[in-house]
Amino acid sequence: MSLRVLYLSHALRTPESLERFVEEEGGDIVPLETAVEVRQALDRGIVDLVVLDADDNFAIASELCERLKADPFNSVVPIVFMSREHQVEQIANGFQSGADEFLSGTHSGREQRLRLRMVLKRVARDVAVHPSTMLPGTKIIQHEIERRIAGGERFAVCYADIDSFKEFNDVYSYPRGDKVIWILSLILRDIVRRLSSSGFVGHIGGDDFIYTVPFEDLARVSNAVIETFDTLMPLQYPDQDRQRGFYIAEDRQGRVREIPLMTLSIGCVTNVRRQFTHPAKVSELATEMKHYAKSFKGSLYVVDRRGDMSEHQTSVAGPMITEQGQT
Repeated sequence: MSLRVLYLSHALRTPESLERFVEEEGGDIVPLETAVEVRQALDRGIVDLVVLDADDNFAIASELCERLKADPFNSVVPIVFMSREHQVEQIANGFQSGADEFLSGTHSGREQRLRLRMVLKRVARDVAVHPSTMLPGTKIIQHEIERRIAGGERFAVCYADIDSFKEFNDVYSYPRGDKVIWILSLILRDIVRRLSSSGFVGHIGGDDFIYTVPFEDLARVSNAVIETFDTLMPLQYPDQDRQRGFYIAEDRQGRVREIPLMTLSIGCVTNVRRQFTHPAKVSELATEMKHYAKSFKGSLYVVDRRGDMSEHQTSVAGPMITEQGQT
């Protein structure tokens, strides 16, 4: 996918070095006039870089930078200030607000382009960010779970995994498989943000995702995710396969059989009946519930209702199955 850069400037003055950089990297600049437009653009899709005009209204740009870096959905997007002058205090304030780089008039055009390139490379190398979706990776996911445990709130951690994805990837090619992963990332990002103001979405890798929400948001978020997934995923198949609901291919064991269309299995763990002290236990249980969800046909989410009991009582209690449209 091509590079997508947001440029905030009320005067819409695009620096020549930025234009040349984006041209060299093969991408587009989206000029925006307000901080609200920047946030809306970030909500609508993947953004590789946000550039803020420090000469236009630095106070607004600095506030926007600080706000985006405090947002778990957007904190991974690199932010760069650009100024025609070199003001030490302004540069210090820019970095204090969370900027990844500050380019001033003392940098030549070539140096500015090199610095912009290095900003993107640093993000790509950061193991805390998944490069294909720009969603937080395992390190940030762990930190998010730790934060919720420490906060004492009632929360749910949900592990989402696509059924029959490997077969789809093998038959229809990995670029189309990458597109499916990208679509799921957008579904999760949009729905969690829209339906749960304090929700979080992370990308473990491949077709595995985690989202955490307050317990009271669990049902409506999970149902909306499943409904949207089941609406969009059939459109990724040729008409003939979509109409008959399957295609012929080898499964994971090398057997030729009818492969169903992709569905979504979500395993959910909450602290309503448990007390967690470490994110590793949460991850372990969420993985267990995900495998349990995959034992059923179709898209659904399952919620673990077991509590902190003896081993025998826990096995008897069993998990609670919650399907879309049921309670």
